[in-house]
Amino acid sequence: MSTTATGKENSDQEYLAKAIALATANVRNNGGPFGAVVVTADGRAFDGVNRVTALNDPTAHAEVTAIRHACSELGTFALTGATLYSSCEPCPMCLASALWARVARVVFAADRHDAASAGFDDAVFYEYFENHQNHALMPVGRLELRDAQAQTFLEPFTTWKARDSRIDY
Repeated sequence: MSTTATGKENSDQEYLAKAIALATANVRNNGGPFGAVVVTADGRAFDGVNRVTALNDPTAHAEVTAIRHACSELGTFALTGATLYSSCEPCPMCLASALWARVARVVFAADRHDAASAGFDDAVFYEYFENHQNHALMPVGRLELRDAQAQTFLEPFTTWKARDSRIDY
């Protein structure tokens, strides 16, 4: 990363170092070797660590827990302008979570190959989204129904669109 007048490279390095320290400490706390920090546009920082095995929650990746922490504390589902720092390259689920949270950018240290060498091989998941023949891993498909039945599939959306009090996201 290039150095800027605001010292962004230094803060990037500091927050990435924090994510790595969180990951290392989490291993000592019976968690996975992953840590993350969400830093909002105004500089507030929120930590997250991998608690998949500790909580028996396959979605409790460090990036997701950091996003959940930030959103909960800030009372919002949108982290517009925030940066997500991760000790390791985020998996597809974590990247999707960052996209849904409207995170502006992601900075990571180790990559997916480093994780694979430690026994965390997400390659099959990356391939799932990159490969059009992904049905061997997990079939996903739309159930085609008759016209009358198909209308019920749209009912949640028509109800949503008609609701004046909805909060778009």
